[in-house]
Amino acid sequence: MSSLQRILQTAVLAAALLLIALAAGPGPANAGPVNWQEVPENPAGRQWWDTGSLRLSRGGDLSVLTRFQPASEEDRSQLYVMEIDCGQGLFRDTSVNGLPRFKPEWQPSGGDDLISAVLEEACAAGSELLASR
Repeated sequence: MSSLQRILQTAVLAAALLLIALAAGPGPANAGPVNWQEVPENPAGRQWWDTGSLRLSRGGDLSVLTRFQPASEEDRSQLYVMEIDCGQGLFRDTSVNGLPRFKPEWQPSGGDDLISAVLEEACAAGSELLASR
């Protein structure tokens, strides 16, 4: 990976963390250290979620920073801010590579093992946050 790619990836990560902090609303919204948790990879690629980014969204759902790396080495990894409705097992990507997505639609994992694993693990880790709403 070239130094320019590393700088760009760091900038995108910083922007994504800033979006998470802003989406958390007023109050203490300090972004914690990035602590990637990898879910089991599959032929589509690899996926991680950041335990330090778990927050409640304005709507009371769980918000988490995720990273997806396609199996093809030609494709670069992408960062997503994912909002999760743990009760219904739905998700929506509110930001991709630091760019907000306006009016994202809720959707099921659709049999995607990577997304299903992220939903399961993030919801388990965020259960105390969800209970506090």
